[in-house]
Amino acid sequence: MALRTIRLIGDDILKKKSREVENIDDRIRMILNDMADTMYAANGLGLAAVQVGILRRLVVIDVGEGLIKLVNPVITYKEGEETDIEGCLSLPGYQGQVKRPALVRMNALNENGEKINIEATGLLKKAICHELDHLDGIVYTDIAESIVDISDLEDTQEDDSEK
Repeated sequence: MALRTIRLIGDDILKKKSREVENIDDRIRMILNDMADTMYAANGLGLAAVQVGILRRLVVIDVGEGLIKLVNPVITYKEGEETDIEGCLSLPGYQGQVKRPALVRMNALNENGEKINIEATGLLKKAICHELDHLDGIVYTDIAESIVDISDLEDTQEDDSEK
């Protein structure tokens, strides 16, 4: 496995739409494995292939319930609405308030070409929405209600603790 370089916001590739994977082969499985290693090394919860410079519809997610590898994922249903804080490996040190559905259903293939269906709420839903946006060239800063430099928050907390 290899760690890949995570592209940062400002890199034009992050604004491009990813293409469907037509054939799941050893190369695609290797990319998914590299993506997972890269995500874990960066302490992330999810990573889209475009974030490592590959314009294919591939995503890896692990929100603490085990690694999920997704090929050609599509959200098929959305319900409700909620706003929550998100961060992104392509914009380290920042967080934003983002409005998302409260529940999603998603279809994809796994790394063996088998169909999988996921119904998600909470953190898994947030990761699915965030990573699938990346596949369409959308970064969370495009849709965030506000963005905060988290080092500013840490400085404020340190100032408060010194009083």
